[in-house]
Amino acid sequence: MTEKGFTADLAARIRAEIEKAVINQPEITDYALTCLLSRGHVLIEGVPGLAKTLWVRALSKAINVDFKRVQFTSDLMPADILGMKIYNMEQSVFVLKKGPLFTNLFLADEINRTPPKTQSALLEVMEEKAITIDGETHILSSPFMVIATENPVEYEGTYPLPEALVDRFMMKLMVTYPGIASEKTILSMYNRGFNAADINTAGINAVATAYDIERAREEVADIVVDDSILNYIVSIIETTRRVNSVAIGASPRGSVALLTNAKAYAAIKGRDFVTPDDIKELALPILRHRIILKPEAEIDGMKTDRVIEGILSQVKVPR
Repeated sequence: MTEKGFTADLAARIRAEIEKAVINQPEITDYALTCLLSRGHVLIEGVPGLAKTLWVRALSKAINVDFKRVQFTSDLMPADILGMKIYNMEQSVFVLKKGPLFTNLFLADEINRTPPKTQSALLEVMEEKAITIDGETHILSSPFMVIATENPVEYEGTYPLPEALVDRFMMKLMVTYPGIASEKTILSMYNRGFNAADINTAGINAVATAYDIERAREEVADIVVDDSILNYIVSIIETTRRVNSVAIGASPRGSVALLTNAKAYAAIKGRDFVTPDDIKELALPILRHRIILKPEAEIDGMKTDRVIEGILSQVKVPR
């Protein structure tokens, strides 16, 4: 058990540190922390130059965990991220050379630029939090989280993520332009000597540890969820499967993701119970990559987010 409000205080401290380097993205930070406390992974989409990589590096600094980044390219092989057994001639034995996935926070930069063979190497890791090499399974240390980025433009030379892999990401976040005032603040930071290539210039302090994350997860587990909230989640998910514009709706994994993340989000906001507003808040990032529209709906310009917003307006909200 943890003292009440521990998670909210922890999230506030982490958010304050990240904002030293990344301006005007508190929503992204809250969503990602929610996902981290729910033991999930995050897919981030946005055009180049929106500080996606900087944000992940700032997060790793603030929570003081091991961090590895890999630029996914067309020639990247599974062994390049998993590791491999190498023969030691002096000892006449095979020794494991661990890949960058043996970490706490793994950034897969531009994940859609690597072939499906390498993309699929992430499946077991993301689901089981373990890596199998030559029949030997290695359990990864906790916390473990994969944060992948992808570019919504410039599709030439990319490999669309298979649905099985996309579904392993608990959330899909959309990073947008910061706004005029925030962009001026960014310029002022650089004018004072900030350098995105050197995260230390931001002055980010470690305000959490892996142990703190586990303590927060204990608090999340105790968050109260009324039966009416469970019915609300089921109604939303079921509606995604029968909307005319949708070819494939969300699976039960989407239901579970909504529940677990709603509990974490409530804890981050300082509450010990889940509200319908928590479900509404998380519906877009949790469901936007789990719904496949019909081709004719896409031709008509229909967007997944609009479909989800329409579903939320149809489903009766519990009192």
